[in-house]
Amino acid sequence: MKTNPAKIALKLSDDDLRVTRSVLLTGEDIEAKRLEIRDYFHKTFTLYERIFDCLVGDEAFYARATPLRHPLIFYYGHTAVFFINKLHVAKLIPERLDSALESMLAIGVDEMSWDDLDESSYHWPTPRQVKAYRDRVRELVDDFVMHAPISLPVGWDDPMWIVMMGIEHERIHLETTSVLIRQLPIELVRPDALFPECEQMSADFPVNRLLPVKGRHLRLGKPHDDRLYGWDNEYGGQDVEVKDYLASQYLVSNGEYLAFVRQGGYATEAYWTEEGWQWRQFTRAIHPEFWVAAGDGYRYRSMTRVIDMPWDWPVDVNYLEAKAFCNWKSAQTGKSIRLPTEAEWYCLRNAIGTDQPDWSQAPGNINLEYWASACPVNRFKAPAADGSEFYDVIGNVWQWTETPIDAYPGFRVHPVYDDFSTPTFDGKHNLIKGGCFISTGNYAIRESRYAFRRHFFQHAGFRYIESNVEPEIESNPYESDELVSQYLEFHYGDEHFGVANFARACAQICIERAQQAGIAGENSRALDIGCAVGRSAFELAGHFGHVDALDFSARFISSAVELQQRGIRRYRIRDEGDLVSFREIRMSELSLSGNAGRCRFMQADACNLNEKYSGYDLVFAGNLIDRLYSPRRFLGMIHGRMRPGGLLILASPYTWLEEFTEKQEWLGGFKDQVGENFTSLDGLKEVLGSHFELVGEPKDLPFVIRETRRKFQHTLSELTVWRLRVR
Repeated sequence: MKTNPAKIALKLSDDDLRVTRSVLLTGEDIEAKRLEIRDYFHKTFTLYERIFDCLVGDEAFYARATPLRHPLIFYYGHTAVFFINKLHVAKLIPERLDSALESMLAIGVDEMSWDDLDESSYHWPTPRQVKAYRDRVRELVDDFVMHAPISLPVGWDDPMWIVMMGIEHERIHLETTSVLIRQLPIELVRPDALFPECEQMSADFPVNRLLPVKGRHLRLGKPHDDRLYGWDNEYGGQDVEVKDYLASQYLVSNGEYLAFVRQGGYATEAYWTEEGWQWRQFTRAIHPEFWVAAGDGYRYRSMTRVIDMPWDWPVDVNYLEAKAFCNWKSAQTGKSIRLPTEAEWYCLRNAIGTDQPDWSQAPGNINLEYWASACPVNRFKAPAADGSEFYDVIGNVWQWTETPIDAYPGFRVHPVYDDFSTPTFDGKHNLIKGGCFISTGNYAIRESRYAFRRHFFQHAGFRYIESNVEPEIESNPYESDELVSQYLEFHYGDEHFGVANFARACAQICIERAQQAGIAGENSRALDIGCAVGRSAFELAGHFGHVDALDFSARFISSAVELQQRGIRRYRIRDEGDLVSFREIRMSELSLSGNAGRCRFMQADACNLNEKYSGYDLVFAGNLIDRLYSPRRFLGMIHGRMRPGGLLILASPYTWLEEFTEKQEWLGGFKDQVGENFTSLDGLKEVLGSHFELVGEPKDLPFVIRETRRKFQHTLSELTVWRLRVR
């Protein structure tokens, strides 16, 4: 029977939307599970749309809450685009809904630095256009849920897993949006009945004290057959021994933090890490982000109001501020005060015997079951089985830890969302634990693992501990993703069997042809599309004024960016079985360091490019076209991104496989309508002929990819050069 998603959305009450529990992946009745997931989807989709009712007029959609993020119009559409992109990448729907809008709203911003987001090339849609798109997505996903095959329990490879991925992604952005609304000018926001804020507050605040916590052996991580949806970094397993320690009974309140502010904490470099002091000097911060100076005192910014300071609510700070407070506290008390590690936080969390979705009522200010704001730090005593008297072990605000996020042993990325976690495994993103008042879905479960850059704000505060044990803080210095390591070796490693480095050889041909055509030089622009881990882009940058380097894989892009920023990259490659070798790339030894600043690496879909990628003198696509889902679409539009007389240089072994490219999209490698062989070169001439002319004869270019010490791929790529006609 045809469903009506619009009617479903209208029937949802505020109580339905606010208090929603996660859907189990297990069960016996497939059709009942289908309806359960459908209900979870609509509640999530509607709840997310409703938070934008806190904005006053269209102007608020385009105001920049912070230089680190896009305006809210992006996030209004982004979560709907995510459903379409992931269903399409998983080949569960045949086509996208609106390629232009989906290109613009697909990729967010990782908070790489304090001032690195350039908005100049974005032309945002209107809220009405985005709402119309969201309505189309709601109908499509509803229909998909009602008709897609389901198996129980729902696993990584099931179509319904992608729907759950979209739902949980939208719940993440519900919280992200609430933070951005909180950072907008107050005149651009308004309270909404669906998101009530706590009215309990006091000028007094509880005196914190340190209580004992018994150390123990912990097994962190969860199995892949867990009953709840999880993100890739939650899976795997790691054994940890935790020593006894003391922990603060309460989260640090605004009142407790005030002493740090009044005693010159923000002006005393000795309390700050090097990174923290650089951030403080750059931002000129003198108090927490959500404190509002008012005469000799302070008021408080909640999501939609400026109110009298609730001194008994938890303070909202980033990691750098929390760490400085702990260093100040150590100096004041003579004790070893610091933030807890992830494992030390679990010693507190494990004393609570329940988890979302099992509790009858949340044992903390979490899951929107109470308010859309913080509340007093002595309001929720944890119902601990061991008799401990800690408050806000979960909920109220997130709790910063000393632990940079990394993968557990046994980690693997989901092929449909390969860049959820891996870009954060850089030693620069610290874990937050426990959730906050607006953490719902996966955010609210015990095993959730989220991390942010240390200067980031996210309804996050902290509790401190006393321990003489220095935490073992290790970031993973060697790339362990086997595919990324294989490409790092292919681009920067040893040459094999006398075959020249492929990326460098292609770049040299590009440079030679560009110089012959008179299009290289300081004012020239090149595009390396399908750049992988970046070698050819760095080579091109020695002869072009600017190089855009794009790849669909965030894992590849993050490796190239690390080489660009640090000049060094370590990785390990497989020798045999579990035996590996460790390698190191140094840009200086490859004479590439001077070129790095001319490159801009970004994640992008070659078949759905943002309009800002244009005006190129040279476009190079190395071993790309036979891995695109629509090579004809890419080749049919690329002339519009180039300057007249520019060169398009393609290299491909023409290894057409249906797992990457459906057969009707192949450029060649088949019999034509009269039974004659139709090669990929024939297809290139057919697709490109109206705009380009072939320059010279095709050239065979060999390459070798090392898989193990004794196994290599030896392949021939055909390189062709095409000149864009001057009209």
